[in-house]
Amino acid sequence: QVQLVESGGGLVQPGGSLRLSCAASGFRFTFSSYTMSWYRQAPGKERELVAATSAFGGSTNYASSVKGRFTISRDNAKNTVYLQMISLKPEDTAVYYCKATRYGSMYWGQGTQVTVSS
Repeated sequence: QVQLVESGGGLVQPGGSLRLSCAASGFRFTFSSYTMSWYRQAPGKERELVAATSAFGGSTNYASSVKGRFTISRDNAKNTVYLQMISLKPEDTAVYYCKATRYGSMYWGQGTQVTVSS
């Protein structure tokens, strides 16, 4: 079955950096044909889109709050999508989730905690 496994979260000081990874497996179609996204959910808040990369990597888009600080990328040979985060702020603290979509199909990972605190 489809699995999305996130990793790379942790505790980091304000201004620090982290790189999240999401390894995918079990897709019926090739990984490159899926739009891959990162979402986050902070305590008491709704889940929000952070960044997305289209199928075949043609385009990317970012939430305004992370633009210029976060970079989404994908390695189709490794079936993995990344989220490079720099200049982290306390308000970036959340559980970060990976999502894969292709037409009517949608899959979520289990999430990885990112905590930005001194």
